[in-house]
Amino acid sequence: MTSPAGMRRTIRRILLVLGSIVGLWAAGLFLFAASLPRHTPGVDGPPTDGIVVLTGGSERMEVAFGLLRAGKARKLLISGVHKGVALRDLLPVSGAGDVAELECCVVLGYEADNTEGNAVETARWVQREGFHSIRLVTANYHMPRSLVELRRALPGVEVVAHPVAPGSVRLESWWNWPGTAELIISEYNKYVAAMVRAAITNTPADNAG
Repeated sequence: MTSPAGMRRTIRRILLVLGSIVGLWAAGLFLFAASLPRHTPGVDGPPTDGIVVLTGGSERMEVAFGLLRAGKARKLLISGVHKGVALRDLLPVSGAGDVAELECCVVLGYEADNTEGNAVETARWVQREGFHSIRLVTANYHMPRSLVELRRALPGVEVVAHPVAPGSVRLESWWNWPGTAELIISEYNKYVAAMVRAAITNTPADNAG
């Protein structure tokens, strides 16, 4: 039977391990937040074969269409489009005069409903088109996890990050803003989970958050 002193030592060891885990998690969280870009880059840089934008905000769409108009790729995939949304519905943020200007260059992807699904949908499109490089457009906080999933689904294909900095996400002193803090913590946890999956398998998961 364990003595009271032995029980106390066991509890202290457990608390020490738990404290170390929490400390590592917190340190990783702050490093993650600090690494997120504060500004959306311009249209400089070499072109890629294609552009992929992950739905989730009009700012992402504006940036993606701007890159397409600047000649940074031949085609644009919009991954994660809701059923019923048509190309004409995107005209307000496209900068195009009519649908005919977009039909040659824009593909709507309706299959994905999460980040892993975006990766699978993108991989199928890239393979079908025979592309060797893509520019990925998504929010800055979403970019790390998206890169993990895209690179896992597309080994051998160059994925260039083009992060969008939403005005509603306040990264300076983010812990003081409840909405941003909740978003950053949630995305960090999902990023860690994606890294773990990537470390143990090369096949994209079928289910995700």
